[in-house]
Amino acid sequence: MVATKTMYDEKSKSCADLLENCNHHSRLIQHTQTLPPIRTAVVHPVDIESLLGAIEATDAGLIDPVLVGPVTKIRAAAEQIKTDISSYELVPTEHSHGAATKAVELARDSKVEALMKGSLHTDEFMGAVVHEEKLRTGRRMSHVFVVDAPCYPRPLYVTDAAINIYPTVEEKADIIQNAIGLAHVLGLDSPRVAILSAIETVSPKIQSTLDAAVLCKMADRAQITGGILDGPLAFDNAVSEEAAKIKSIVSSVAGRADIFVVPDLEAGNMLAKQLEYLAGAQLAGIVLGSRVPIVLTSRADKSQARLASCAVAQLLVRKGSGEWLPR
Repeated sequence: MVATKTMYDEKSKSCADLLENCNHHSRLIQHTQTLPPIRTAVVHPVDIESLLGAIEATDAGLIDPVLVGPVTKIRAAAEQIKTDISSYELVPTEHSHGAATKAVELARDSKVEALMKGSLHTDEFMGAVVHEEKLRTGRRMSHVFVVDAPCYPRPLYVTDAAINIYPTVEEKADIIQNAIGLAHVLGLDSPRVAILSAIETVSPKIQSTLDAAVLCKMADRAQITGGILDGPLAFDNAVSEEAAKIKSIVSSVAGRADIFVVPDLEAGNMLAKQLEYLAGAQLAGIVLGSRVPIVLTSRADKSQARLASCAVAQLLVRKGSGEWLPR
């Protein structure tokens, strides 16, 4: 019992030290301080949370907002938070669908540099994006959570937990390449990519392990570039070098992963929300694979997470040098 308590105390102390010393989202925001804001269409910001997110990002110098949606509702939300938005550009539409369509047109015509989701469903928002051919690229669109987890010594990237429900191997290759491109822009020259499953061995009974094996071979053949891939890896041996050692896993990724590629949206969504609500992580979200970065925020997001999402978009536009943009 004494030994168990000592181990627990040491783990708690280690986690507390990381919590005090690591704030990856704050560092992201700090890296934008010398950059000009990006002109961003904020789509249907008719509730307090989504409008406040745009206002905070504006005050932080991250975005130059264009508020797209029903003007009466936007102004009513501003009155609720006692904020003057008379200096903001407003583009009137009748409803959320019209707001999504108009914002996409602004992006298509290069009148804005990024899109930001307001108070509308992700399907409605992304549906308008996907249907605009001039925003498409040669790569599938995918979502990446940039996770600031206080008990992990580096930023985590979880993909895809918001766009692709049951991706194929080909789609997972695009998802991985999108995430690697983002990691490069955010300062990782050769990110370690863990392709997650329930186990760390290939089994014909579990499709995600077969996908992992194929994806690793694709990387060997330079069909996926810019990162170090390994998988299948279970979550424990992806994040813990000790767990990987106990299971005799010889890997340059195991225990030190930067990018977590989940089997499907359900697994990714649960993983991200468990990190947020049980491990105290903050989640910034960005959609890649489009001609412009797309900020996906949730009404439940804290202020720091919303700002970090906008900071990621700003860094992509201002410092990405086109590397993140698929050809």
